[in-house]
This record gives sequence, C-alpha cells and structure tokens, in this order.
Amino acid sequence: MPKLEIKNTEGRQHPAPEEFQILKTSADSDFSDILFLCTQVVQARTAALIILENEQIWVKSTYGTPIEELNAETSLWKKVLEQNDILIFHEQELRSSGLEHEKIIAVPVITKTGERLGLISLFDASVRELTPNQRRSLKLLVIQILNFIAFRKQNNQFQRVQQDLEKRYEELEKFASVVSHDIKSPLANIISLVDLLKEEKQEKFDEEAQQYIDYLSQASHSLRNYVDGLLIFYRSERILEKEQEDVDLKPFFENIVNLYNVSPDVEITYPKAGVLKRVNKAALTQIFLNLISNALKYNHKDKRRVEIEFKSLDHFYQFQVKDNGDGIPKESFTKIFDLFTTLDQNDRDGNPGSGIGLATVQKLLTHMGGNIKIASEPGMGSNFKFQIKRSY
Repeated sequence: MPKLEIKNTEGRQHPAPEEFQILKTSADSDFSDILFLCTQVVQARTAALIILENEQIWVKSTYGTPIEELNAETSLWKKVLEQNDILIFHEQELRSSGLEHEKIIAVPVITKTGERLGLISLFDASVRELTPNQRRSLKLLVIQILNFIAFRKQNNQFQRVQQDLEKRYEELEKFASVVSHDIKSPLANIISLVDLLKEEKQEKFDEEAQQYIDYLSQASHSLRNYVDGLLIFYRSERILEKEQEDVDLKPFFENIVNLYNVSPDVEITYPKAGVLKRVNKAALTQIFLNLISNALKYNHKDKRRVEIEFKSLDHFYQFQVKDNGDGIPKESFTKIFDLFTTLDQNDRDGNPGSGIGLATVQKLLTHMGGNIKIASEPGMGSNFKFQIKRSY
C-alpha cells in the first residue's frame, strides 16, 4: 500500500500532536468512548481516531478493533485532510485504494483556528447517506474530542508553569535560608555585645547614649524575630509534607504550654481530652505556637491569660484561642493575615511585629482544608477561631 506524503498547502496548519499531548505511546479510553458513540450514530462496526504528525499518519485510538490491525498509511485520507466536511467512501472506491471495506465515513478533526489534527474514520456503516442530524451528531462528537485535547494542552501548560513555579520557590526558599543564616550569625553577636554593654558599662553612658543602646537592642531583637519568622514561613512548605497521624490533645497541649509557663504571670488553659484522627501534627503545632506566642507578646496586662477550646464537628475539628491581650481593631481583621503586614503596635518588649506569624498560620490552615476567623476588641483581648478538615 503506498505511503502517504502530505505536502504543505497555503492556509493549512498541521500542528505537532505532542503540543496537544496526543502521543503514540498510549491509547486513551476517553477517545475510545467517543469513538463508540460515533459508531452508534451511523451503526458502524469499528472506528479509529487517525492523527497527522510530521506529514505522516498514525492511529491514536480505536473502537471495535485493535490498533495494529488498521493501516493508516493510505492516500485515501488525503482527500479528507483537504476537506472541511464529512466524506463517505463506498466499496468500489475503497477497493481501488486497496481497502477491504464496504463503506468508510471520514470526519475531519479541525480546531476552531483551522489546525488539522487528523480525522475520525468509521468503518462499514449501515447507512448509505448521512441525515442532517447524523452529521450534526458526528460534528458535536468531534467538538468533544477537541475539548478533551484542548484541556490536555492547557493542563500540560499548567504543569510546566507549576514546575517552573516550584523550581523558583525552591530557589527562593534556599535563598531565604542562606541569607537568614548569614544574617543570624552576626546578628547574634550584635545582640550579645549590646546586652553586655547594657549590663557592664551602663553607668558610663549618659542619657542620650543609653537611648541609643536601647534603640540598638530593640532593633536587633526585632530583626532576629523577623528572620526567625521568615524561616518558619518558608519552611512551612516542608511542614505540610509531613505524614498525618493521630493526635491525643492532652499530651499535645502539655508539650506546647510547657514552653510558655515558665513565667508566673502566664496562665494557659487547654482541653484535657480529645483525639484528632489523621492530622498533620507538625503543622498544627506551628499554628498553636504562633497564636499563643502572639497572644502573650501583645498583652500588656499584669496577668496574661490564654484559653484554648476544642470542638469536634461533623466535617471539621474546631479550635478557639482566646486571650485577654491588647486586642485588634475591627478595620484590621482582614489585613493581619497578609504577609509582612503589621499593625502600629509593639509587643510588651517594645518590638514591632514582623507580619509573618499570622500569614504562616493562614497558609498552613489553607493547605489543611481549613479557615480562620477573628473576633477582637482593643483592650479586651482577641479570639482566633479556626477549623481544620477532618479525615475519615
């Protein structure tokens, strides 16, 4: 059988199938299902999706017969590729082309922009001519094939963009880690030297010099908090990769609260019962560390209190972290979760916020299928209520 050679014609476009993720390497059940529907429209025995690639033709998918039994290298398809409408080839014409079929209905697969991807071939249909409804049905099924192909192309582009973003994020994470480490080492020296000056040389400083030392101490501690928060934010991606596990709330909260109960002015209450099934313990720990830390830092009262409540709902685990701290004005509720957004208030040590802690909390909760809300009043404290999705 002669091998088909398709010559380029002005105005015709023959895109590379791999651009649309139409590959020779595997068959597609999605295409086979549509081919089955095509055979039902015209009562054909078999069908094939034939693809044009690099001026050669090959079979992508079939219904009713194995791919290897169909030889697509025939000049018969050239007529279809040069047409925009459905063609019917009868037995006499087929025999002259060396094909043992009673009838073949060929439906071109052409995109809206004129790209000719190939054709659908229907073998040995029982109908002699196509009715308008049959023609319309076949064209609609071609549209479904094109929609699937377009989706695959878009998905392939999305995957490439996603891979590029993941690579860029890894580079950014590495950059943040290296820079933060390089900053933390000399920063620790600055903090140590400033603290040493304040302790041993304080009597030698006049009031103005003491103010400079205090400012330097405050700025260096703020920078350290900022660097630590930045590292936690970028490492949160790694936290989300941790395995899920069951969490017994009593020992879970005991380990966290013990980190903060070293100060006599701190009182933290928490649930003594309850078990969470299959949750990311590392992510949940980071969420509570950030919320409790904020609750204690932004609290200028003599007795600082934090109350943690837990409730198991049908589809979520719900927690509330209440404090008697400084509170947050209502107009700031939406922006406090934005990265690097800070309020015009310092913590009890005089340091401004970094705008990273609550952004990290929201990022973790979003990936865990949860959400967070706040109720607060300046001077009266805050209540952070959040949920994480249950696993069954």
